Amino acid sequence: MSVYDVLMERGFIEQTTHESEIKELLENEKATFYIGFDPTADSLTVGHFLPVMAMAHMQRAGHRPIVLIGGGTTMVGDPTGKTDMRKMMTVDQIGENANIFKGQLSKFIDFTDDKAIMVNNADWLLDLNYVEFLREVGVHFSVNRMLTADCYKSRMEKGLTFLEFNYMLMQSYDFLALNREYNCTIQMGGNDQWSNILGGVELIRRTEQKPAFGMTFKLLTTSEGKKMGKTEKGAVWLDPKKTTPYEFYQYWRNVEDAKVEECLGLLTFLPMDEVRRLGALQDAEINKAKEVLAFEITKIVHGEALAKEAMEAAKALFTGGAKGGSIPTTLVTKDEFAGEGMDIISALQKAKLVPTRSEGRRMVQQGGVRINDVKVEGIDRMVTDADFTEDGTILLKKGKKGYHQFQLEQ
Repeated sequence: MSVYDVLMERGFIEQTTHESEIKELLENEKATFYIGFDPTADSLTVGHFLPVMAMAHMQRAGHRPIVLIGGGTTMVGDPTGKTDMRKMMTVDQIGENANIFKGQLSKFIDFTDDKAIMVNNADWLLDLNYVEFLREVGVHFSVNRMLTADCYKSRMEKGLTFLEFNYMLMQSYDFLALNREYNCTIQMGGNDQWSNILGGVELIRRTEQKPAFGMTFKLLTTSEGKKMGKTEKGAVWLDPKKTTPYEFYQYWRNVEDAKVEECLGLLTFLPMDEVRRLGALQDAEINKAKEVLAFEITKIVHGEALAKEAMEAAKALFTGGAKGGSIPTTLVTKDEFAGEGMDIISALQKAKLVPTRSEGRRMVQQGGVRINDVKVEGIDRMVTDADFTEDGTILLKKGKKGYHQFQLEQ
């Protein structure tokens, strides 16, 4: 089975530019391909993880990945999927984020002995001569056609800046630069990048008279079509300091039933026979599949030891225990809870279990909040130093799945 068949069977492929030619290339040659990552934050997210897994499958099949860090394109901002212009970032911010991305991606992709390479498009984009760029690249792009692209439509109402309008040309030029320097023939990315990828494929075919191809992957969405990877606290990050391994594990443990099989296929390396077996489980049995999903993804991202720790912590909480080193924890002092203590709403907010005080009040009034597994009966409940257990913790629980503990500083 070729890697194209693997990606298709596992549910990755959404669109391709030249399907039969791509299949033949991947079956008979060792191709060089690239995926771009704009370093707009100081960590990759779950949204990046799907294309990273596709990259890993490609590398396992003998193809060479290029990880393109968008140090140059990030200074302009991709308008795709956004109704507002992206916040402008400094060169230093972008550089710091790019270095973090390099470290994170090295956990999933083997960069030794040139098996994969990482480049930064700032190396060629920041020194471009504008007039030469317009003559070489701009001449091949029709404004009329560009305006029909989905990535620009959503910005037209609020006003699309000329800065953002250049993004498609810059990304297309990236592909051309990588094709010339590394004989890169395939660009891959999320399905929301289809228009930008097409631009690069056509630019290479026109300027170089050489074959070039594009492939897009499925976007991780909920059944309602919303992007997966968001919680009340915000994005689900791959950095354990921003999203703890326990929180990461719990996110996948609580994924909706209808998405379990899809996520197993896309985000783990389990054989597809096992993926289908787990995905076919019904009712309460589906929870076993969710535990496998959560463990396997956490193992890939954070390592087996932390995955086991997160799994054990989740099971301890489910069976009523308050132990487990992976439970989200905030260090506190006894003084914060001395005297009258802290009101339950403030405690919930300190633990980041509720975004607003009104949400906290609602949860308490509906009986959905517990302290050390005892239901909070009213919003006048104060959390005091008397609530600390022998091991110096207070465990807050919101609903069935939200946990946080306060731990006394030693």
